[in-house]
Amino acid sequence: MVIRSPQADVEIPDVSLYDFLFADLTGEDLERIALVDGPTGEKTTYGTLRAHIDAVAGGIAARGLEPGDVVALHSPNVPAFVSVFHGLLRAGVTVTTINALASGPEVGKQLVASGAKALLTVSPLLAQAAEGAEVAGFDTEDVIVLDGAPGHPSLRDLLTSGAPAPDVSFDPATHLAVLPYSSGTTGLPKGVMLTHRNLVANVLQAEPYIPLYADDVIPAVLPFFHIYGMTVLMNGAIYQRSSVVTMPRFDLPEYLRIIAEHRATVLFVAPPIALAVAKHPLALEADLSSVRLMMSGAAPFDEQLAAVVAQRLPHARVMQGYGMSEMSPVSHTIPADRTDISPGSIGLLVANMQAKVVDPATGEEIEQPAEGMSAPGELLCAGPNVMVGYLGNEQETRDTITPDGFLHTGDIVTVDADGVFYVVDRLKELIKYKGYQVPPAELEALLVAHPQIADAAVVGVPDGEGEELPKAFVVRADGADLSAEDVMEYVAAKVAPYKKIRLVEFTHAIPKSAAGKILRKDLKAA
Repeated sequence: MVIRSPQADVEIPDVSLYDFLFADLTGEDLERIALVDGPTGEKTTYGTLRAHIDAVAGGIAARGLEPGDVVALHSPNVPAFVSVFHGLLRAGVTVTTINALASGPEVGKQLVASGAKALLTVSPLLAQAAEGAEVAGFDTEDVIVLDGAPGHPSLRDLLTSGAPAPDVSFDPATHLAVLPYSSGTTGLPKGVMLTHRNLVANVLQAEPYIPLYADDVIPAVLPFFHIYGMTVLMNGAIYQRSSVVTMPRFDLPEYLRIIAEHRATVLFVAPPIALAVAKHPLALEADLSSVRLMMSGAAPFDEQLAAVVAQRLPHARVMQGYGMSEMSPVSHTIPADRTDISPGSIGLLVANMQAKVVDPATGEEIEQPAEGMSAPGELLCAGPNVMVGYLGNEQETRDTITPDGFLHTGDIVTVDADGVFYVVDRLKELIKYKGYQVPPAELEALLVAHPQIADAAVVGVPDGEGEELPKAFVVRADGADLSAEDVMEYVAAKVAPYKKIRLVEFTHAIPKSAAGKILRKDLKAA
């Protein structure tokens, strides 16, 4: 049974993301504040932002980069990120965003896997960027350091090249805009191919349920390199001519200061930030009276936490949404005007979306009930925001997208008679830690490469506050003298901080099926 969004379809224009967001800026829009640098307070108008985007596009084209080339962007949330991201897209380049927390080897892997021809980074991340660039065989000229570094081109060089923005033409439905990396439902990170149409569509699909306005002020604590921050926050805010206050990293006192001083109205968060706003002693003393809407995503947000947050923000609407990189990302959310929907649900399908609930054992479709709640099943989604596929991985693409265009999410849901969905379990093996995806397979591959480890498995275990902690079950090699601290330090040296192993348990064997698949449920129950 195909379940359709109760929201009327929206018309999706056949334009590039640049034209969609910037082509129709009015004289009044040009004077509006687009970006505020959180630490310094420096402001950028929409007119200046568009001029910078056009200049970056010209500078990039003058360096020989052409439509279809891939360029990596490795930066925290700073105003320059927005100029560079959209400048690259304006030039027809495909952007692969790299997590600002990525280690040098992780940067190198993504550069190689994506086929990137250049890397744009910032000086605080240059050590990791340079290590990754060396792996990819880049020259120093191929690494552009936005805020400047000896021997490297800078953002100033792009802005002052004098080259006009190139006249590019492409099909928005097929031309790749971004290439974020996701682990999908399982396995190692894969390049998610998202077109200009995918990104344009998702801004428009989410807009009826998550209304933003030109007078909204939005702290950008969610990273722009993550699809949630990229689409819902950055692009959604630009589309409505809101003001975005950038934060390079999450720091609670600074976040609370920005909310109070800038009179922030909309907070896009992940559950750990929502929890801090609701419970931390500093937050209890902060002035949050300007906030009208808090939207949580990237990880489950249960009804109890939502209730605590709502009590702390009595004048704000507290809600959550659902999505994944493969859907650009939003497929569901609670509409801001629907106070009758449980905040523990993921809400309704957004506009232009269809879904199926399928029994994972039989493949049979589960009916939406006329009353009450459906049986649980895997959620499959279809819509104009669904990715083209995984870069260079046709088998994974076929395994993830059905012939009729429905994407396997790997999440087990129920749906009620009103079309409200609830996530009840996961088929996929991903661990969600502070809103980030932690793929067990990647950590397991690292662990078994250790000479003193014979076998290993990694699962997510609850920490009592709605988070999952990556826990390793380790089989020592014969004669090995290995402590839990040794294991954690070994992994920590090779991965981004959010991927660290937090708990270690030594065991005599890893339970596996006859086909050799790790029985993670057995480990979680242990």
